[in-house]
Amino acid sequence: MKDTFKVILGAGESGVGAALLAKAKGFKVFVSELGKISEEAKAVLDKNKIVYEEGKHTEGVILQADEIIKSPGIPEKSPIIMRIRDEGIRLISEIEFAARYTKAKIIAITGTNGKTTTTLLTYHLLKNAGIDVGVAGNVGNSFATEVLKGDHDWFVLEVSSFQLDDCYDFQPKIGVLLNITPDHLDRYEKDIQNYVDAKMRIQQSMDETNYLIFNAQDLQTVKAVKAEEPFAKMKPISLKWFDDKAIVIPAKTINSSQTKSIRIDNLPLPGEHNQLNIASAVTAALLAGADVEKVKAALQTFKNVPHRLEKVVEINGITFINDSKATNVDAVFYALGSYEAPIIWIAGGTDKGNDYKQIEELVKKNVKALICMGKDNSKIYRFFSGKVKKIADTNSLQDALKKAYQYANKGDVVLLSPACASFDLFKNYEDRGEQFKKACLELAATENK
Repeated sequence: MKDTFKVILGAGESGVGAALLAKAKGFKVFVSELGKISEEAKAVLDKNKIVYEEGKHTEGVILQADEIIKSPGIPEKSPIIMRIRDEGIRLISEIEFAARYTKAKIIAITGTNGKTTTTLLTYHLLKNAGIDVGVAGNVGNSFATEVLKGDHDWFVLEVSSFQLDDCYDFQPKIGVLLNITPDHLDRYEKDIQNYVDAKMRIQQSMDETNYLIFNAQDLQTVKAVKAEEPFAKMKPISLKWFDDKAIVIPAKTINSSQTKSIRIDNLPLPGEHNQLNIASAVTAALLAGADVEKVKAALQTFKNVPHRLEKVVEINGITFINDSKATNVDAVFYALGSYEAPIIWIAGGTDKGNDYKQIEELVKKNVKALICMGKDNSKIYRFFSGKVKKIADTNSLQDALKKAYQYANKGDVVLLSPACASFDLFKNYEDRGEQFKKACLELAATENK
């Protein structure tokens, strides 16, 4: 029979999810992982009688597939991917594969920064509006895993450029494009246009029955949208919607006969970048049919995920913020603009080719001290020397926090917003954030007596 053999490349969250869904749909399945497969993943594959290999890619088996589903972490220049391309075998992403097996309408959210926050906020708004909704993708479980668990009326998906790379027929009912700034350029041959093209795949299969929400204040995003001329109905969002304590949404944006004004006492997330995230989420929720009063109520109860401008503790009037997820300069730009108080900025780690000129003026304006934290701080230290009043070079979290507390006064903000990857001193950004929170709480126990 045609199209009965599926090969899954990669045995991480998305790979195992795709394998389980493929098996449930009656396909013969083979999982190939070049690295090691976790014991937990092996147990799942064994339980479901799915054949797998680790430590290699056996071409003789892989190239027999009718279709290959690739985990997003595998680069295009990988030898096995290049071989598959040469053979002309159809290669798709797990997002593309899972979308075939759901009747749900999809809200797909992408962008360089703010994806997770906006995805979880959109899900929160819909769920609290009484809409049958699931959440998946680059946050929580893989899309395939969630589809296998059960269908919904709507799915809210966080999708990265890596996940969009091998999407072709994927057609969200509502697409959200938050922003496009340089990131992952090592994956895209150091060409920003390749990265832009990957992001714009979110709208490639959309038609006039779909909506594309996009940030009208992000120049790269606007340029990309104009170049692509999407068939979807355009829904630009703007900071101009925010007036004092209200979000005022134009009637045409949400297909309404009148403007919608949502008054709230306190925005659930700080900073102008989060206002744009909120505007995107609210627009998506209203377009999906959520009641405006229920959206208003839900905004008051949203709690952001850890490691994203997360308030940890206040010590003697000094506020400590964990923004460990800020692994690029653009994310730090947003963080530094989110507070009116003087900032003691903790930054550094594994540099990804950062250009700090983007935040130079903001640092001069808002940062009273910079604490460099990493094994090699030479680049960031050299760039900001003489541009901040105080600067320190540390190679451990404990030393960085000690120095930050020493520099801080009552009313200041100590902000961990690294601009770099975490792999020099930590397992990942989550580990970095958790260790920072633990150290802050230990400091609080000592100082708040």
